[in-house]
Amino acid sequence: MNWINNYVRPKIRSLVGVKSDVPENLWVQCPSCEQMLFHRDLAENLNVCRNCGHHMRLPARERLEILFDGGSFTEIELPENVTDPLKFRDRKRYSDRLRDSRSATGRTDAIIVAHGEIGGHKTVIAVFDFSFMGGSMGIAVGNGIVAGAKLAVLQDAAFVVVPSSGGARMQEGILSLMQMPRTTIAVQQVKEAGLPYIVLLADPTTGGVSASFAMLGDIALAEPGTIVGFAGARVIEETIREKLPEGFQRAEYLLEHGMIDMVVPRHDLAVTLGRIIDLMRCKERGADGVSLNQGGDAASGDSNDGPAPASN
Repeated sequence: MNWINNYVRPKIRSLVGVKSDVPENLWVQCPSCEQMLFHRDLAENLNVCRNCGHHMRLPARERLEILFDGGSFTEIELPENVTDPLKFRDRKRYSDRLRDSRSATGRTDAIIVAHGEIGGHKTVIAVFDFSFMGGSMGIAVGNGIVAGAKLAVLQDAAFVVVPSSGGARMQEGILSLMQMPRTTIAVQQVKEAGLPYIVLLADPTTGGVSASFAMLGDIALAEPGTIVGFAGARVIEETIREKLPEGFQRAEYLLEHGMIDMVVPRHDLAVTLGRIIDLMRCKERGADGVSLNQGGDAASGDSNDGPAPASN
């Protein structure tokens, strides 16, 4: 009688307008293995498929909660910027797109900056929200990176950036592209202050974001399966008229070719970041190693212990 439950009853409900009390979106299909996953189980596993290990995108605030010690952090208020400076319009007004994204996400733009501790070390994190216009970088995102870098220097803290972006925001034109050198200068100031600058590449990291601050980390980490690159694979293939290698632009491919330092599963990120920051922040320790002198003396003995010169 499954055909009655699966076809007839839903058809009758749609005709008479009967609404179901069962909430929608209780199940999520894994885009990799196509396994159906119960939404609560998926959330408990940090949006990682239990069947195949595929890492789905994680909301920005949840990412902050899993990275900071005890899930405790303080979000900073970002500077206000001009909305729709170019009065841009394609099929829809840019101001309308911003309004819709703000309504859907509850955020003013595609970045959150917060400070707290990771592994007991003061840390500032700037994390992208891909659900806000694809995490695209405009003036507001540039302001966020600059504000995060300044706060890290002020607090003598490590600076961690978690990009997840389609690149520069076309609706802001050249003003968006200007954020590439602007953010590059900001992270350079962090480095000149002797502070760790670490990038955690999340899916996807592409376009102008990958061509600027996202690839400048002292240490570059990535989640499994993350797409990292400038142009899309299809565009590259059509341009060079060649088939790209299997897994091209995936985190594992970049690791194999020396473009990033580590591919770290989501459950291990907080511990791994804590260890990295600890290593980078530790003071120089005095070594008990062997010191060699130009005169031939070694810590292991005196040069006079050698054979006596032969007598004539």
